[in-house]
Amino acid sequence: MMSLLYGLVSGILFGVLLQRAEVLRYDRQVGALRLMDMTIFKFMLTAIMVAAVGIYFLKDMGLVSLSLKEAAFGAQIVGGTLFGIGWGLLGYCPGTAGGALGEGRLDAAWGLLGMLAGGAIYAAIYPALKATVLGLGKVGKVTLPQMMGVSHWVVIAAMVILFLAMFRLFEKKGL
Repeated sequence: MMSLLYGLVSGILFGVLLQRAEVLRYDRQVGALRLMDMTIFKFMLTAIMVAAVGIYFLKDMGLVSLSLKEAAFGAQIVGGTLFGIGWGLLGYCPGTAGGALGEGRLDAAWGLLGMLAGGAIYAAIYPALKATVLGLGKVGKVTLPQMMGVSHWVVIAAMVILFLAMFRLFEKKGL
């Protein structure tokens, strides 16, 4: 029960942060797609950095355990392509569509209906996908640090340095 409460509280907090960072705005979404406004990228890269440090700190302290899902490049390529097409057509990604609808933007409802329809189509064709594209490029239940044979902290440190350099470049360019 407590894990559900933690999920609800963290979800509400994340939604508030999305709204406060203005990443739910359509103009920010289009600006990100056109690589002219890096607000969304900065927000998400910050979330990735904080989550990576926090999750692996908790893991190293023995307070949480990771439950990895098997990775397959075919599934990632198809899923990422569909995600990008949907974002480009609608002007919202799934998370920001929900937040935008919560702010009263009714255009986001079309995206949410599209997600439901897409989920239904996926469920209907899942057996065919599992036998074909979802199995392409399987690498198993591994993390990037495991694949590279290094400590997760090496990858996290490199990621943080790269992201901070990107932030500096974005700010320098006025993005």
